[in-house]
Amino acid sequence: MQIQAAVVNEEEGPFTIEEVELEDPQDNEVLVRVVGVGVCHTDMIVRDQLYPTPLPAVLGHEGSGVVEAVGENVTDVEPGDRVVMSFDYDDECPSCHSGHPAYCADFFAHNFSGQRPEDGTSPLSRDGEEVSGRFFGQSSFATHAIATERNVVAVDDDVPLELLGPLGCGIQTGAGAVINSLNPQAGSSIAIFGAGSVGLSAVLAADLKGCTDIVSIDLKPNRLEKAEELGATATVNPEDVDDVVEAVQAATGGGADYAVESTGVPDVAEQAVDVLTQRGTLGVVGAPALGTRASYDVNDLILNGRSITGVVEGDSNPKEFIPDLIELYRQGKFPFDELVTYYDFEDIEQAVEDSEQGDTIKPILRVSEP
Repeated sequence: MQIQAAVVNEEEGPFTIEEVELEDPQDNEVLVRVVGVGVCHTDMIVRDQLYPTPLPAVLGHEGSGVVEAVGENVTDVEPGDRVVMSFDYDDECPSCHSGHPAYCADFFAHNFSGQRPEDGTSPLSRDGEEVSGRFFGQSSFATHAIATERNVVAVDDDVPLELLGPLGCGIQTGAGAVINSLNPQAGSSIAIFGAGSVGLSAVLAADLKGCTDIVSIDLKPNRLEKAEELGATATVNPEDVDDVVEAVQAATGGGADYAVESTGVPDVAEQAVDVLTQRGTLGVVGAPALGTRASYDVNDLILNGRSITGVVEGDSNPKEFIPDLIELYRQGKFPFDELVTYYDFEDIEQAVEDSEQGDTIKPILRVSEP
């Protein structure tokens, strides 16, 4: 079928809406009419080729929509179902079998290769030439997407479908980093570096978990204001203080029990280690270019009993965690809609620019009617 999709044709190039060909779903696949799709930092780092998905490519990995067709082996969803699309995984490796699909042994092939890992093909083409597709098992910067039975999550019709796509990546990453990975005790302190959609989702989750000292660190005053509205008890703008580490330690009574690093900046990751109190734990979420290294004082780490853990997709099992987050949203305990600004699909370049400038926290593109 012919669809409209935002194609990146060259490194650091624009998202250009073009007509491309989308194949019918294979046996384990699902055809989804996209209703809404979030714009995420990962889309930009792939556009800029910091992660090497082959170009040209259709990106987009926070899609929500309505199932239009399913392959003959699909049983979890059927045409007419409303779904959120999340990351893909093989469902066969030890991590997947133990309930941690975000650490799938074949995660890169299923999410960044631009191909179906099963047969090396893409469901997308243009003028007879393949275009990289199945990005995060979906490539949802398009009017329609091919996903898999594994990475679609059916949702009820009492919440706005166009809102839900970012639960598939950015929102679940920040919330899951706190709820699933760090799991802070009530009354503990946490420092969250970066106040984009991931960092602010972490603020919401920290408030939900009962953290009494929640410090948000960012360079954008508008984002720090939003952090305070969502539960941060203190904010730090590095441009306004002489020493970020000292400022965070002062705000947490000597050091944070937990920290989340969502910026992907190595110097910030080092600060995030230094703000920890004894036996504190840092969750590293922000994704820089492949091969990026950060350093820390080994003896400081040893003598203080500090821990550093990497976090992918909030260590989430989307089929369980996304419904949990939706229920918390229903109850008014997880108001992630406060992060969202909507754009028409054809305004994708404006949405990307506003996100990169820090003017918009979580852009969502409206692609079709629910």
